[in-house]
This record gives sequence, C-alpha cells and structure tokens, in this order.
Amino acid sequence: MCGRYSLTTPVEGLRHLFQFPERPNLEPRYNIAPTQDAPLLRRGEEGSVHLAQLRWGLIPSWAKDKSVGARFINARGETIATQSAFRDAFEHRRCLVLADGFYEWRKEGKQKQPWRFHLADDAPFCFAGLWERWRDGETKAMIESFTIITTTANELVAPIHNRMPVMLQRHDMASWLEGTDAAKLLRPYPAEQMRAYPVSTVVNSWQNESPECFAPAAA
Repeated sequence: MCGRYSLTTPVEGLRHLFQFPERPNLEPRYNIAPTQDAPLLRRGEEGSVHLAQLRWGLIPSWAKDKSVGARFINARGETIATQSAFRDAFEHRRCLVLADGFYEWRKEGKQKQPWRFHLADDAPFCFAGLWERWRDGETKAMIESFTIITTTANELVAPIHNRMPVMLQRHDMASWLEGTDAAKLLRPYPAEQMRAYPVSTVVNSWQNESPECFAPAAA
C-alpha cells in the first residue's frame, strides 16, 4: 500500500515538467497523510491538464458518510475495473498524483522502521490515481477526493513491503489520463531507476511535516 508520501519540488519546477497553467502557492510537503488535501493533475472539459487539490481517500458516490474515504486511500490495480468504489472513476476520472517520494514501513524486532523511496535523480513523478465527487446529504457540500493505485512491489520495494504505488513513466502519463491501454500501465516501476534508504521515525506521526522526515535513520 501507500500510506504516506512527499512533494517538496518547487511549483515552478512542477509547472515546467508537467505543463499545467495554474500558479498555486504549494508549500513543501514532507509527510502527506490520508484525509489531507494534496495536489494532482486531471483533464479539464476542454481537454487540457489542470492542477487541483483534492482530499486523499476516495469517497465513493454511494457513500453515506465521508469517513468511508479513509478505507480507500489505495486501490488495487488488479480490481479497479470491477470494484464498485472505483469502477466508474477508472472509466471516467483518472488523475496523476504529484509526488517526489513515498514511505513504507518494515517491522524490525518490536519496532517499525520507515523507509523512503524516490527516483534515482530525485525528480518528481506521478502516481496513477482516480478521483471522485461526493455530495454530503446533510450540508450539500461537494467533496472531491482521490485514491492512489497500487501494484505488486518491484525488487527494491519487496524487502520492505509486498505492494507499491503505481509510478508512471513520463511517456505514459498522457495515456493514463486518456485511458489508452490504461490497465497495461498498472505495473511496478523499474527498480534500477529508484533508490531507498531508512529514515527517521519522525515521519511515523502524521503531525510531523518538516525536512527531518527525510533525514537518514541513525546507524
């Protein structure tokens, strides 16, 4: 699964790489956690790509309460075409979740050691995601939310966790948004293009949001 990730790349660098028109004031995010708002890219009605900030944890349109979204921070790539929570979004509402790293935990004795995974060149990238709209039955407020799709772990991630988020290659991003052979893109990222290292347990608390989350763990 993917339960925490980061996005610290300055917004101008993101705009240069991903070509969206918005100029938001994005603060560095070292420890993005479920139910928080986070930036993603999706196609507008006119067909161009736009940046938006949505709540992490997809709330299905049929949900009675927004708390259901906490169960759907991830979607298994193997079942998104058939699972009721994701089926319609997979057909019509795919997105690119902006990131520059993610965390997984490995049990070591009685403790859980967090590890950070990132690209070898430290460049930002995109997770394959789905988004949805949900209207609160009482307040009538509209909430837009998203989920990150997961797949089997590659050789780098597997010793830490058996699943990993789907990280899209740059040349596959347009195909994902357009739905062109979308299911074929839900595969592990090449391990040789990634790096990993154990980090400080500071990241264990979602309340900690600082560069210390990236600090290598003490030997």
